[in-house]
Amino acid sequence: MTGSQIIIALTMVLYLVMTIAVGVAFSRRSSASTSEFYLGGRRLSPLVTAMSAEASDMSSYLLMGLPGLAYIAGVAEVSWTIIGLAVGTYLNFLLVARRLRVYSARLGSITVPDYFSRRYGDERRVLSLIAALIIIFFFVPYTASGFKAVGTLFNSLFGWDYHVSMLIGAAVIIGYTVLGGFLAVSTTDLIQSIFMTAALIIIVFFGVNLAGGMDAVIANAKALPGYLDVTKGYVWASGTAGSFGGLSIVSTLAWGLGYFGMPHILLRFMAIRDENEIKFSRRIASVWAVVSMAVAMLIGIIGYSVSVAGAIPMLGTSAESETVIVRLADVMSRYGVFFAIVAGVILAGILAATMSTADSQLLAAASSVSQDIAVEFMGVKLSGKRSLLVARLTVVGIALVGLVLAWNPNSSVFRVVSFAWAGFGAAFGPVMLLSLFWKRSNKQGAMAGMIAGGAMVFLWKFALAPLGGVFAIYELLPAFITALAADVIVSLATPAPDASITRLFDEATERGRR
Repeated sequence: MTGSQIIIALTMVLYLVMTIAVGVAFSRRSSASTSEFYLGGRRLSPLVTAMSAEASDMSSYLLMGLPGLAYIAGVAEVSWTIIGLAVGTYLNFLLVARRLRVYSARLGSITVPDYFSRRYGDERRVLSLIAALIIIFFFVPYTASGFKAVGTLFNSLFGWDYHVSMLIGAAVIIGYTVLGGFLAVSTTDLIQSIFMTAALIIIVFFGVNLAGGMDAVIANAKALPGYLDVTKGYVWASGTAGSFGGLSIVSTLAWGLGYFGMPHILLRFMAIRDENEIKFSRRIASVWAVVSMAVAMLIGIIGYSVSVAGAIPMLGTSAESETVIVRLADVMSRYGVFFAIVAGVILAGILAATMSTADSQLLAAASSVSQDIAVEFMGVKLSGKRSLLVARLTVVGIALVGLVLAWNPNSSVFRVVSFAWAGFGAAFGPVMLLSLFWKRSNKQGAMAGMIAGGAMVFLWKFALAPLGGVFAIYELLPAFITALAADVIVSLATPAPDASITRLFDEATERGRR
């Protein structure tokens, strides 16, 4: 390892140690009960609620995916993706957050599957079981993709063995999650969002300087046909302008629908200490989401100009272009000790983006196994201490499965990310919205919505999308519409909910509107 690599490695190791320290700090508080472990006792501040929701949402897509796409294809797809995600973030906080916080607290729910069963008076806990199985199915490989990203990052930066790197990263994530539970995960997410923000800001100024100024960046971008056109985009392989028409725009905007069904984000809404503070959280989250994604897109454009200037090589494939921030940080590290430390902070930001998603998914999947399936559905009786032990062991067990899935460095676990986003958005999104806004929705409708939404994601992705044309649209949109229709139709075709359920709905939604 070179001197700059040693400094970068030490900076990143210090970051990992800091996350473990957070877990230790919250370990005693999280040991009070399973409610504390899985939901933090509903004591999240509005700042932590906002930033932990955003950090756990963005993943490494913010620091690698968006810049890489902008670098190689211009602003078309990236711009519409940003708009879809920004609108989805705002509407989720506006429509869902307050009502879910009030309703879930009124019901005493500490997980999303638990909320669904209690909301619809499902005494047999079938809704909990279905929702928990959906969470496990999508989140375990999703968590595996996070472990894989950690192993790949250290392997590409320092030449460390992929498996050793992945095990170290996974051990840190498992460590602070098991020790501190939800509060540790949420607090580290706040810290990780700070690292992510610092990485974005520093890279912009450094990249512009390497490229020869902002005028050079704009001139180089304009030289590529369609690169700065939101209805065209640039086709790298042919060097010509592309076409990003109405169908592509609608398909890309549909990413925003996924927010309504993301369990790890919805849990933040359930955990905020006061529903009256959600407005403040919404403003923070919305502004940060828009600014951070716009800056990430700008970094991709700047990165192309840095390649033109010869400071980094041309990155001609999607896999290569996603490393643009890593390449810029590597160049920065050669300018002395101070800049090597700054480069370490930037790369820690990429690591943070990955960890902030993996820890939240790990906790959500574990709660589905130990709380929703074992305790609620199967009726396993556990004392307070034993329940916490089972919760912690489940976190470890889920993580081990994720490690097995990610063990092959050439595995395709990354492909599950957009698929899982569609799966959660379609299976849970419509059901969540109707549970909060439609008194007539019932248990049968919710069950039909979950199953129809999840099934349509598979059907569209593997049977219809390959046909091309109009069927090439992102599977989340047709699956979301299918789930919504199924919930409404089945609810209307089956008996109305009991008076006790509708009375509770009126009480919760009345307070949720205030």
